[in-house]
Amino acid sequence: MEIIAWFIAALVLAGLELAVGEFTLLMLGGGALAASGVALTAAPLWGQVAAFALVSLGLLFFVKPILRRKMQVPLALDTSSEALVGHAAEVLETVHQGSGGQIRLDGSIWSAVTVDPHASYSEGEHVTVVRIDGPTAIVWKEN
Repeated sequence: MEIIAWFIAALVLAGLELAVGEFTLLMLGGGALAASGVALTAAPLWGQVAAFALVSLGLLFFVKPILRRKMQVPLALDTSSEALVGHAAEVLETVHQGSGGQIRLDGSIWSAVTVDPHASYSEGEHVTVVRIDGPTAIVWKEN
């Protein structure tokens, strides 16, 4: 009978979590499910309660923070030019430090210069955007 009571408690707590949405009741439901499993072994009530408490605390302190971090979404889509940093680009016109050149970045053509003053990238090479400085992309290529 205790098995069914713990299992029902787990279902009720998981169902209530749908209304609250902060993972606390879900973690307690996990503890109740663990206590139901312990009750299957014919453990005494104090063992079931201890399993419920230990598993619930473990879930609350270790799993809940990880779930909250995973579920946080950015507030807005970053559409600024800084969002292009780290993207790959194709060189359309030879890129030098001094004179610069052109790259195709995210479907648009950008002016570009190299990070390294001695580097030069030819047409067709693929580079990575390190920084955006106004209308110019600062690029780098791993060798």
